[in-house]
Amino acid sequence: MPINVYATVGPFVLALILIEFIYCLVKKNGYYSFQDSMIGLGTMIFSQCVNLTIASVIVSTYGWVYNRFAIFHFELNWLHLAIGYVLSDFLFYWFHRAGPRINLFWGAHAGHHSAEELNYAVALRTTIFQRAASFLFYWPMAVLGFSPELILTIVAINLVFQFLPHTRVIPKLPTWIDYWLNTPYHHRIHHAANEIYWDKNYGGTFIIWDRLFGSYQDETETIYYGITIHPKSWDPTIINFHWYAVLWNDMMLADHWVDKIKLWFMPPGWRPRNLPPYEKDQPGRTAQNQVKYVTEFVPGAKPYLVAQLFFAFPLLFFVTSHHSPLNVAEKFYYSFLLWSQITLWGAMLANKKWSVMAERIRIVVTAASLLMTFNQYQINAQWSVAVMATSMIYFGWLGLLTRKVV
Repeated sequence: MPINVYATVGPFVLALILIEFIYCLVKKNGYYSFQDSMIGLGTMIFSQCVNLTIASVIVSTYGWVYNRFAIFHFELNWLHLAIGYVLSDFLFYWFHRAGPRINLFWGAHAGHHSAEELNYAVALRTTIFQRAASFLFYWPMAVLGFSPELILTIVAINLVFQFLPHTRVIPKLPTWIDYWLNTPYHHRIHHAANEIYWDKNYGGTFIIWDRLFGSYQDETETIYYGITIHPKSWDPTIINFHWYAVLWNDMMLADHWVDKIKLWFMPPGWRPRNLPPYEKDQPGRTAQNQVKYVTEFVPGAKPYLVAQLFFAFPLLFFVTSHHSPLNVAEKFYYSFLLWSQITLWGAMLANKKWSVMAERIRIVVTAASLLMTFNQYQINAQWSVAVMATSMIYFGWLGLLTRKVV
């Protein structure tokens, strides 16, 4: 079983988000948007649940390749970890570069770039397709002799490092670091929506790949963030499927069968020959005149949604932990409840009037499910008390929100 890297570093990641948020709050630099941040955390929660299934598929398919074609057999030691890490970062560079060049892969990555801020909260904003798409590029490691478990561990460590450059508060570092390492300075350029920065700075840990293969770019104009065609929604399902929905609509409208197929493998922006160019959300957009996507949310919902994180993260760890007693069906069920939870976050952020009542139902269903599960697996009664207490607090809190909505 691979090392549970995410569970190990989870508290560290959450601590970095909190530190950065407090710093930005004190500095009043506007680097954090509440809505973008909440949905960034929400999409991460659901993606981690989906990654459980992806990991099992990867282990079996990479295992087949490893058992039949492995040239060497690398063990888990520091030297082999270092070799595997550099190789995984090289392969990640090509996966990352495929996104803005191939529609099929951009659909898996666009949700991450749709955030119009750059900070440690939105760094976690990922789609359910991104991990699966990336593992189409790591199979050479199995051929070389890295076991599936070792590949998953190395890739997880690499992805955790990639969290670090997703910030605007760290300035440009000294040249001797900046030349070879993917620093926040480089990654800000990668996330930029300015046309001059498209298709640039794809490195995960090492920026040297960009320097070698012609995709490196320095900052020459003020950066702004987002994508050309924004999903204009806080619904995690829409964010996940946004670009695929755009492609599907174009495929249905295409007159030629060749274009219907070709569309999925062309760069983003390409359209079938009978369709006009895409209309940009904000023609002539710059850092100075950008209008970010914001909505009114349910009155008083902000502190409630923040408090929801203290329930969502423990439930996530309960579902994804290697020590979880849940069977596969139960993990799917609780993943669905987590998806329902973050979907309702999006609805409350968009001020959907039905969201408070739906949230009440979800609280009751989730609490009842957990109490039955804890009883089934004879889990410490203190956890049942904690679930009942927090659920009652949330339920009562929702009553206050209902009065504000009315």
